[in-house]
Amino acid sequence: TDTMTDTMVGRIGNLSETGMLLIASAPLVEDALYQFRFLLPDASGLDLPVEVGMHLLWLDRASAPGQAWTGFRFIALTGEQATRMRQWIDAPGSQYE
Repeated sequence: TDTMTDTMVGRIGNLSETGMLLIASAPLVEDALYQFRFLLPDASGLDLPVEVGMHLLWLDRASAPGQAWTGFRFIALTGEQATRMRQWIDAPGSQYE
């Protein structure tokens, strides 16, 4: 969700400690700054909000009409948010190479 407009802009395709791949369904501007909010479950499964500044590094139109693959870098990520993200990434069942 874009916190400035309170609108959903897409779905997270991939999440790392430094950024995310977002499958955007709303128009976005390359090299722009955004403030996004998304839910990230904690160890007990409770969905907790993460609000973070993002920098749109690249944008590639998808084959589906109105969608785009977008690459974001986190900016202004707090230490607590980074820790929660690392715990989620390292949780049992996580698979990455």
